[in-house]
Amino acid sequence: QVQVVESGGGLVQPGGSLRLSCAASGSIFAIYDMGWYRQIPGKPRELVAGVTSGGSTNYADSVKGRFTISRDNAKNMAYLQMNGLKPEDTAVYYCNANARTRSYAVITGYWGQGTQVTVSS
Repeated sequence: QVQVVESGGGLVQPGGSLRLSCAASGSIFAIYDMGWYRQIPGKPRELVAGVTSGGSTNYADSVKGRFTISRDNAKNMAYLQMNGLKPEDTAVYYCNANARTRSYAVITGYWGQGTQVTVSS
């Protein structure tokens, strides 16, 4: 079993910054891709940014140049630095970790409970 916990959300003014953290723990054999997603009520969850175990990254067009994803493989953590925040970035942000456990060889996606980001003046 793998637990994923996000932190760092909150209320910020337009143009401000936040840094989200994602911690994966449990009986982890290996973590592969990690990603940040976001969702607003009534809309499907969308990929914001992803990072492979080797450090390759990809971003949604709407956040390119403003958000930066990173990870610390030794700590099983991922981060999302969000700069230049806009009201349309308001959403619940979720972390996803694709991982294998020590007892289950199939790579499975594990989700956190989400953290609210609100951008408003």
